[in-house]
Amino acid sequence: MKVEFAVMALAACVLPVAAAQTLVVDHLTQSQLVEQAQKLSASAQGPSGTASAKLNEYPNHYTMIALRHKDGGAEIHENFADFFLVVQGSATLVTGGSVEGGKEVNPGEFRGGVVRNGTSMTLNPGDVVHIPATVPHQMLVPEGSTFIYYVIKVKEK
Repeated sequence: MKVEFAVMALAACVLPVAAAQTLVVDHLTQSQLVEQAQKLSASAQGPSGTASAKLNEYPNHYTMIALRHKDGGAEIHENFADFFLVVQGSATLVTGGSVEGGKEVNPGEFRGGVVRNGTSMTLNPGDVVHIPATVPHQMLVPEGSTFIYYVIKVKEK
């Protein structure tokens, strides 16, 4: 599956509401997504090893590009589902289980060290993932590699 097709397919899931209200249609090619991510590379060199940028905002969702050089911490979003489209690189996504040492960092947003007793899946370019609100998740990136993914955060609650 070409990444460009996957981006358009994901957008079709959430754009009808936004398009009806704003009449905006986004079209992003794989090369445009990589270009946006490369702008984040310097920011991702810090201790966290990650950087992201919001691309567009709509009434019930927003889009982002994210770049990782290191593992992410465990996360739970009480009100937002995540859709990931892998643009470049490979990583392991751990979902379910429980978040060890989770703390609320913003209203409805919890972060912690690791996801325990979750299910692991390998993500590769073109893969699409839907993580419903309240599901613990963590992204693990192989040492020395770069992982780029497009994110759609959809308000569920």
